[in-house]
Amino acid sequence: MSHVLDQNLNYDRPIKLADGVFWVGYNDPHSGLQCNPYLIFDGDEAVLIDGGSRPDFSTVMRKVLQVGVEPRQISHLIYQHYDPDLCGSIPNFENIIGRPDLKLISKQENIAFIRHYSVRSEILCMEAIGRRLVMKSGRALTFHATPYAHLAGSFTSYDTASGILFSSDLFGSVGDPKSWRLFLEIERACAGCAAPKPTPDEICGRAGCACPWTGFAFFHRQIMPCNKAVRYAMDVVRSVGPKMIAPQHGSVLHRPDDIAEAIARIAAMDDVGIDGVPAFAGA
Repeated sequence: MSHVLDQNLNYDRPIKLADGVFWVGYNDPHSGLQCNPYLIFDGDEAVLIDGGSRPDFSTVMRKVLQVGVEPRQISHLIYQHYDPDLCGSIPNFENIIGRPDLKLISKQENIAFIRHYSVRSEILCMEAIGRRLVMKSGRALTFHATPYAHLAGSFTSYDTASGILFSSDLFGSVGDPKSWRLFLEIERACAGCAAPKPTPDEICGRAGCACPWTGFAFFHRQIMPCNKAVRYAMDVVRSVGPKMIAPQHGSVLHRPDDIAEAIARIAAMDDVGIDGVPAFAGA
């Protein structure tokens, strides 16, 4: 999908990932943790994935409108876990969408927590709808459970039309906000590097940039609970075989070699969460 870089990347506007798929996130120049809501717009229907926090709502909604979507065209809001950086703006979206048949989709383990955001709309359990959402146009999203990566009810969403996997916290990354870019392309000098830098912001003298692998490792080490959960999740991602990975934090992976190496590196980590605590490591 090299065509994604052919467009003028203005982060103050929505950015197209594929036909009908847009990044509608907020580029925060002061935070190393970027948040990435995504919009799918097909025919006269739209679906929003991990809509974002309450403070980011005005930016996300402005970009939805810039795509050409009227609020009432949004039929479903998908929440891949229940953290406030995804779910905080639910009441705002309900108010502006204003349709009684608006549906929220999540996993059963998340629903009790999502209700605490004062949700008025019906919440559908992904298992109850066959782990699949078919839009009116026929475009289908499939849902794939990735338990404890990082919450019990975590899952990913796959757009079968574009081949994009919306991976939630998986493949998230942190780093210097001044050097953040939406579409990440791993430098050749970084491919296969066995000596990543100790911190996400440290510049590698070999590649002349901050180490992308350290950004991935640092995020997963801090957010995910254990090695086993991450390895299981990587097996799920491999089984889906995405052409692009669009995480809720960090940058989008769109080159096959970068995707393959990121999967392999994350799966090979042996110090994730509790497994990185010396008293528990190897227990």
